[in-house]
Amino acid sequence: MKIKNVADVVRWRLCVGCGACAYLCPEKSISLINVKSDGIRPEIAASRCKECGDCLKACPGIETKQNYTDRIDALVEGLQDGWGPILELWEGYASDQELRFNGSSGGAASALALYCIEHKNMDGVLHAAADKEEPFVNRSVLSRNRFEILSRTGSRYAPASTCDGLERIEIASRPCVFLGKPCDVAAVQKAQGIKPGLSRNIGIKIGIFCAGAPSTQGTLDLLQSLDIDSGKVEEIRYRGKGWPGKFSVKLKGEEQTREILTYMAAWSFLQKYRPYRCYLCPDGTSELADISVGDPWYRPIKQEERGFSLILVRTEKGRQILRETINAGYITAKSVSPQILENSQKNLLTKRGSVWGRLLIMKAFGIPTPQFSGFSLFNNWLKLPVTSKISSLFGTGKRIIKRRYYSPLSDQMSIKSRL
Repeated sequence: MKIKNVADVVRWRLCVGCGACAYLCPEKSISLINVKSDGIRPEIAASRCKECGDCLKACPGIETKQNYTDRIDALVEGLQDGWGPILELWEGYASDQELRFNGSSGGAASALALYCIEHKNMDGVLHAAADKEEPFVNRSVLSRNRFEILSRTGSRYAPASTCDGLERIEIASRPCVFLGKPCDVAAVQKAQGIKPGLSRNIGIKIGIFCAGAPSTQGTLDLLQSLDIDSGKVEEIRYRGKGWPGKFSVKLKGEEQTREILTYMAAWSFLQKYRPYRCYLCPDGTSELADISVGDPWYRPIKQEERGFSLILVRTEKGRQILRETINAGYITAKSVSPQILENSQKNLLTKRGSVWGRLLIMKAFGIPTPQFSGFSLFNNWLKLPVTSKISSLFGTGKRIIKRRYYSPLSDQMSIKSRL
């Protein structure tokens, strides 16, 4: 079944909520709606749509391509099938102790962005941050200095349409940093081919590791399970202020922040609210970025231990900027072996291996599927144990039948009814 526009992407549950379509639409006929049970989704004003197709050209929900043949000789051997192009692997942390403490892992992504602003003459960093009015909702922001970056640190386990702010980069007087999830980075990569002005102003793309973005309903239900009124919440931190930090809430009128749940307990609850499209994504480590950053979970974390970041260099531009950042004292890091990556992110590798089987079952039901190239999906599928293959196939089929994924959402009104 052919996908004609982003409305079809939403109907077939393939939208990743990146927001690139709203940015690219020349008629400004696309608005973004936070569907609390699913994620951020586009809505088309049909009267203004000229059917130019730009929204689909940049949609990572229906297609993502990985092409790194120009770097093949320089890549770390043995990692391409599971993790994409990697030139170097580092483990380290922000030398600025506040960035390190407040960041989700070691604050390396924040330190990289700050270095680019202060020493590479970049205008700012476009990323996701909490909405001041509804702290369990995200919005895209352009941070231009250390204070703004520091005040907006921390993972946001809720929908984020960072690409809806790409116009700020396009019209900026100088290049900017883009910081986002794997699907966001993929959307930027595609949008750069459509918008020359945007391409000129992307100074560097920094990606974060991602296992899926829970819906807003996940946070609301978590708060409810803790007997916390969401209307009284002034601030939410899903982690950070330590490694990995705790799920913390500050209520209006209170001075102290309540540290309520461990990171693992909060994520165990929230991960159940990930939309199904997240289960179809083979890229958990931002393979299309210049540099990607995540947690080095290869060893137990000691109590009160300060954060560390696993840093993957994916392009020559990324290599140059990371080394400059280290030499300038913004990041303290050491080179590590490839085995550290696999030991740190085993779940992401297992998920990648399952994607081929999930797509196979979807096609058997006649459901439109996202197109991926360059991700070695079949090779990763073959490496799965037989029990994992069977679980992936039957689990996908069961989910399709139980949740009626074989049928599209009826129309855009079905989105509004779930707000």
